[in-house]
Amino acid sequence: MKDLTDLEIIASVKRGNQADYAIIIDRYKNKAFSLIKRILKNEMEAEEVLQDCFLKAYNGLRSYRQEAKFSTWFFRIVYNTALSKVSARKRKIENEMSSLEDHFNLESDYDYQVTENSDLSSFVNIMLQKLPSNYSSVLSLFYLNEMSCEEIGDVMNTSVANVKVMLHRSRNALRDLLIKKDLMREVS
Repeated sequence: MKDLTDLEIIASVKRGNQADYAIIIDRYKNKAFSLIKRILKNEMEAEEVLQDCFLKAYNGLRSYRQEAKFSTWFFRIVYNTALSKVSARKRKIENEMSSLEDHFNLESDYDYQVTENSDLSSFVNIMLQKLPSNYSSVLSLFYLNEMSCEEIGDVMNTSVANVKVMLHRSRNALRDLLIKKDLMREVS
C-alpha cells in the first residue's frame, strides 16, 4: 500500500477504506509538523495544529478536486491553519495586554550557542526560528519540502513572482543572521 500514489490512496479512502488515511498521515506528518513549528515557534501548539490539519484534510477529501497535487492542497491547509493559530494567539495577547497597566516584553530572545559538536540541522533550525514566520515558512517549503515556486505560491496564496521575492529576502535575512552571529563571536 505504501507504493501507491497519493491519489490512489485518497481514492481508496473515499471508497470507505478510512484506515488507508494513516498512510497519508505517515507520509506528511514530519514535514507538516516542521512547517507548523517554524510558524508557531511552539512545539505543543504545533502538535495540536498538526492534528487539526489532518482532520481538516480528511473532512475535506470529498471536496478535493485534484486541480493541484495533493501535497500542495494539504500544505495550503497546514499553512493557513498555522497562520490562523498565530492570529488567534496575537488577539489573545492583545486582549490580555490591554487589561494590564504595565506592558511587558512578551518575546524572549534566546541566545543559542552553537558548538563544534552541534548538529548542522539543529543550527539551521535555530537560525530559521529567529526569522519571521513567513521567511522561515517559504524556506522550509522550498528547501525541506522541496516544493516548486508554483506550489509554494498555491500554498501561500500568492504569485510565483512574490514567492521568488520572498525566497530572495528570506535568504538575505538568513545570511544577515549568520553574519551577525559571526561578528558577535569575533567580538566575544
